[in-house]
Amino acid sequence: MPSPRVEELIGKLEKGSRKTNEIIGKLMPEQWQRVVYAEPPAWTWRDLLAHFVSAEGRLLELAQDVAAGGAGAPEDFNFDAFNAEEQARLRDQSPQHLLNTLNAARQTTLDWVRALNDAQLDRVGRHPVLGDVSLEAMLVAIYGHQLFHMREVQAKL
Repeated sequence: MPSPRVEELIGKLEKGSRKTNEIIGKLMPEQWQRVVYAEPPAWTWRDLLAHFVSAEGRLLELAQDVAAGGAGAPEDFNFDAFNAEEQARLRDQSPQHLLNTLNAARQTTLDWVRALNDAQLDRVGRHPVLGDVSLEAMLVAIYGHQLFHMREVQAKL
């Protein structure tokens, strides 16, 4: 049985997934190419969804490393380069494929989180943006990452 802390993380991750699907699911086909971030490189809704896919997978890998006693992200991790490489890698995938991939990735994250214990949640490692934080904070950041971007984009639009 997961601890209350793990249950709370699961609830947040599930809530975030529902909210992402609610917002993204309302997009019409022509909206996928609408620019949501203008600064170079410009990102469309589709590009933002691709970012969510790549970030979910990479952040889970880093969290798994920390849970196993590792350091997390390398000190010289360049998230701008990572994002550019991932945008190129995912360029040909349709929005629907990306959304399906994102939902599968979130399910993988949830399944993994369910097996954690409180001692693992207290381990500290490097997050690519937040620096040295607990595994629990890393997992909360996975939840907050998509919601942050969507709130930011909706405020702009």
